Parts: sequence; C-alpha cells; structure tokens
Amino acid sequence: MELSERYAVAFKELKPGGYDYAFSVDGALFRNYENAEIKEASCSVQVHLERAATQLTFDVRITGEVVVPCDRCLEDCRVPVDFEGQLLVRFSDLPADEYDGEVLWLSPAEREVDLTQYLYESIVLSLPYQRVHPEGGCDPEMLKRFRIVSDEEFSAIEQL
Repeated sequence: MELSERYAVAFKELKPGGYDYAFSVDGALFRNYENAEIKEASCSVQVHLERAATQLTFDVRITGEVVVPCDRCLEDCRVPVDFEGQLLVRFSDLPADEYDGEVLWLSPAEREVDLTQYLYESIVLSLPYQRVHPEGGCDPEMLKRFRIVSDEEFSAIEQL
C-alpha cells in the first residue's frame, strides 16, 4: 500500500457532520521523503474531520516518538512527538492542490484528501531544535572525545 493510500481520507460520500479516523506513522513516511535525519518513528495519529458543505476541517493530534541522531553523542536518540493542529480544506476550480500551510485548496471533483504531506511536516516541525539524550544517556565513549576548553586555554590558542 502506498503512503498516499495509507493517509488518505475519502470525504466525497460523507454527509455533513463529524468523523473520527486513526492512523499509525512509522519510518516509511520519512524514508519516502528521503529524510535521513529521522531513522524510525512510532506515532499514533487521531483525526477528527468536520464535514461542511464548503469546507473540511481536520483536527489532528499526533503522539509518539521518532529516532534521530543525538546532537551531543551522535547515537540514536528517541525524541517524543506531541502535536496538535488543524488543517482546513476548501474547494476551488482555480488553484487546485495548493497548500499554504493553513489551507489546502482542492478541486471540487476530488474524492479524498491525502494527509501524507501534512503529517510529515507536522512531525518534523514539532521536534525540538536540540535533540539530545536525557542527562546521563549519551554514549560515554563519545563524550570522552570532547573536552571543554577553559577561557585561558582558548585565549592561548587564539594567540597562536
């Protein structure tokens, strides 16, 4: 099954109202986008779709974890993912399949919404800037290779 099928929500036949969906995200999503930084993932996605006549509103909650290299020791590090967001889908004949970060514009002829790109971006953007193991969790052999230089030692190095 292709990713676009895994994360697609068929809406055309739905009557106005609320609908709930659940997805699982694994490392295949990030390999599809050739993201070498995220090595693996285990995330649960809960989606509440509110179907109206002129638009769709997706309330999305993503929880779980991804595996990335630790910024300190370069070993694999599990980083929690906790994201809540909303995606609006509106219909227009002009800019079909346009996404500006808040609104996805689709042709009225479309039958489903592919959430693949939205899920990918939401997880990547929810990660912290610094991705490190909890204190004491880094590889001690790698940390031995780093040495903090004092101000005096740094000044002496600069003078050389």
